Amino acid sequence: MKTLTKQEDWWRGAVIYQIYPRSFQDSNGDGVGDLLGIVRRLPHVASLGADAVWISPFFTSPMKDFGYDVSDYCDVDPMFGNLADFDQVIATAHALGLKVMIDLVLSHTSDQHPWFRESRTSRDNPKADWYVWADPKPDGTPPNNWLSIFGGSGWHWDARREQYYMHNFLVSQPDLNFHNPEVTQELLNVAQFWLERGVDGFRLDTVNFYMHDEQLRDNPPLPPEERNDQTAPKVNPYNHQNHIYDKNNPENLRFLRRLRTLMNNYNAAAVGEVGDSQRGLEILGEYTSGVDKIQMSYAFELLSGHEPLSAAFIHEVFTKVASAVTEGWICWAYSNHDVERHISRWGLTPAAARLYTTLMMCIRGSICLYQGEELGLPEAELSFEDLQDPYGKEFWPEFKGRDGCRTPMVWERDAAYAGFSGARPWLPVPSQHHNLAADQAEHDPASLLHHYRRAIAFRRNHKVLRGGEMTDMYQSGSLLVFTRKDADETILCYFNLSDQPVNAAVPPGNWVTIGGELGSIRPMSDHTLHLGPWQPSILHLDE
Repeated sequence: MKTLTKQEDWWRGAVIYQIYPRSFQDSNGDGVGDLLGIVRRLPHVASLGADAVWISPFFTSPMKDFGYDVSDYCDVDPMFGNLADFDQVIATAHALGLKVMIDLVLSHTSDQHPWFRESRTSRDNPKADWYVWADPKPDGTPPNNWLSIFGGSGWHWDARREQYYMHNFLVSQPDLNFHNPEVTQELLNVAQFWLERGVDGFRLDTVNFYMHDEQLRDNPPLPPEERNDQTAPKVNPYNHQNHIYDKNNPENLRFLRRLRTLMNNYNAAAVGEVGDSQRGLEILGEYTSGVDKIQMSYAFELLSGHEPLSAAFIHEVFTKVASAVTEGWICWAYSNHDVERHISRWGLTPAAARLYTTLMMCIRGSICLYQGEELGLPEAELSFEDLQDPYGKEFWPEFKGRDGCRTPMVWERDAAYAGFSGARPWLPVPSQHHNLAADQAEHDPASLLHHYRRAIAFRRNHKVLRGGEMTDMYQSGSLLVFTRKDADETILCYFNLSDQPVNAAVPPGNWVTIGGELGSIRPMSDHTLHLGPWQPSILHLDE
């Protein structure tokens, strides 16, 4: 296996911008974003200073789950364009200095995929064992108690085979059988197809769902006090089980090692999605440890919860990280296509939004930004009639689904549909989003957009923030303090995560204030800091 050098570890500390293609830019006037629309808007991403883009699925699909139900892994859905358009995305991104990561959905396919269509025809066809099939219990009920994240049983009866097939998500998303070596080899072939086409890496959807327990043992119940809504909404009975058999199988590491070996040949990287409310960080640590599995995985700790991040909570998270992710690498995010936008989730003021952005650029790990967060877009309030997401329709109104974070990007305040499309978009553009459009933010030096650019540039200019150690974190009330250090630089970071002023003491040393463009203030002559509401102080040790 090829050993990556530090110079080749482009992903370590990278800023990755997520594009949800349906909602980024429509180029052909059908109300749905597409690949050529991405080409048009890539300069915006490059202007932020991002290192890479992650493009959510654009593969051929019946779109029951908007591309996360794949019917052809090696082609583009006509809704988004064609392979030549994708080649243009690659060429344009690379010319702008951006890496391209694509979303590989390997745990399941669409029920319209030719593999599944063949698999369900009989119990002895060449692909009969490519999916997870099981006989019913003697009374005809499903083989065990596994549940679907999207509601109901995780098993669906198929009259052709007179068996149940497993689906962790929609009924139309049957799970592939990763215990079958033919399946895993074919999925590696899919990855190689895109690597040969020029992609620089993958976001691996539901990476801990790949392998199931072959004995099909029941999941044990989870005590109410241990339940949370990190993986599924609170109203979903999925949270009532400890999911030790339907996912998180240790044998999954064998596949990840094979995938890493393949990626190393192309200097490619992967960021995994580990969805588990109880053991998320522990599994993340396992999957990213050493140099033979996936490079990084994003954590849900900063993606969930409706209370604004407190200094105490962040300290608690990083204390857990220190013990659970001893060798691995985390990719942090506040928002993505599956959760309520963090501006609304935490009720952030403009000052708080700026500080949380600065904090993100100073913590250890890589970073995922979600399209529109640089504009400060809040969650869209949609009516039931506007919903497209089957998840939201199932649990409405207690859980309104994921459409509120997936509404179109707003590019031009005064244009029809904010410049996203000339036709009615697949989801409405909220009227309150128009005033946050990119063209307005460009002309406002105090806009959040410009703050993101300054914060990303600050991170890029101090390599210690991308790859250095993070040590000596402590918390006192609303004050969070930590040090970033490598062989060349030491940076001391103070953050007041509240709307009240706070005082702090600076240790002895020749500390020089940096990050003034981010609101960073200098210590007083007596080595004390008087931090105003939502204010940072970032100090460089001049030795």
